[in-house]
Amino acid sequence: MSERHGDSNDGNSGGDGEISTANTMRERADESRLKLRLLLESNRLVVTGVLAAFVFVAFVVSSAFIYPTFRSTAIAGDVIETMFSAMIGAVITGTTLVVTINQLVLSQETGPLGDQRQRMSDAMDYRTYASELLGKTTPSDPSAFLSELVRLNEKRANELRDAVEESENDQLREEVGELTDSITGNADTVTDQLDGAEFGTFEVLSAALNFNYSWKVFHVERIREEYDNLTDGQRTALDELRTALVMFGPAREHIKTLYFQWALVSLSQLILYAAVPALTVAGIMLAFVGGESFPGATLGLANVLWVVAGAFTVTLIPFLLFTAYVLRIATVAKRTLAMEPLILRDSQR
Repeated sequence: MSERHGDSNDGNSGGDGEISTANTMRERADESRLKLRLLLESNRLVVTGVLAAFVFVAFVVSSAFIYPTFRSTAIAGDVIETMFSAMIGAVITGTTLVVTINQLVLSQETGPLGDQRQRMSDAMDYRTYASELLGKTTPSDPSAFLSELVRLNEKRANELRDAVEESENDQLREEVGELTDSITGNADTVTDQLDGAEFGTFEVLSAALNFNYSWKVFHVERIREEYDNLTDGQRTALDELRTALVMFGPAREHIKTLYFQWALVSLSQLILYAAVPALTVAGIMLAFVGGESFPGATLGLANVLWVVAGAFTVTLIPFLLFTAYVLRIATVAKRTLAMEPLILRDSQR
C-alpha cells in the first residue's frame, strides 16, 4: 500500500495529507472578493462608470492642491486646445484599432466550405461522444450542457465510492471519500450557479471556472497509479471518472472561446457607440471653449474646471470601456492557460 502524498494538503479542510482542494476560483486564487468583483464579476458598464468617476474626481481634486489654478492656466495658455486636440486623435486611432480587432474576431467565423465543414464535424463528434457518456442527447443551451457534464462527474464519483466501499484498504477508502466529497460539493455549487444563467453574461463562464476539474484529474491518476491492488471494477470506475472529468475541459474551453468572441464583438459595438459623442464633445471643446468661457465658481472651484473635467471624462469613455473588458478577458485567459493537471499558481502548490 503506497503512502499518501503529503504535499497535497492545501484544500478546504486543511488537514495534513488531505487530497481535497479549494474548488471555486476565488478560493484557489486566494484573492479578495473585491478584487475579483472588479476584475471579473461586475457588469463591465458598471466598472466603466466607476473608472470614469475616478478620473473625474481625480481631475477635480487635483486642481485644489496644484498651483497655479486651472482657470489661470487655461486663460494664459492653450491647455484646453492641447488636451482635446490630442483626445480627438486618440479616439479616432483607438476606434480604428477596435474595428480591426473586431474584424480579426469575425474572421474566425468566415472561411472556405472545407474549413466550416471541419468545424462542424469536430463539434458534432464531441457532442456525439458526450451524448454517449450522458446516455441522452446533449442540451443545446450552454449552461444546461455544462450542468449535465458536472452532474455526470458527480455520478461517476459516487460510483467510484461505491466500488471501493468493500475494500479492506482503509486509506484507499478515505482518499476516495475525500475526492468524492470534493467533486460532489463542487458540483452542487457549480450547478446552482449554472441554473438559469444565460450565455452572453459572465455567469456561465464564471460557473465553469469554479469547477476545479484539473486538480481532480490529477488525483484520479495518482490513486490509480499508487494502489496496485485495485480490482478490475475499481480501475474501471477510476477510468470512467477520469473520462468524465477530462470531457469537461474541452467543453469549458469551447464556452470560454465563444464568450471571448461575444465579449470582443460587444466591446467593439460599445466603443463605436461611445466614440461618436466623445468626438463630438472633444470637437466642441476644441472649437468653442476657452479659459474665459465659463466665468464664476461652484463649490469653490472654477466652473470651467468642472466643464473641462466632465468633457475630458466623456472623451475617455471608449478607452475606459476597453480597459474594463480587457481586464476580464485577460484575467480569465491567465487563469485558464493549462487544460491538463498543471498547477501554475503558487497558492495551489
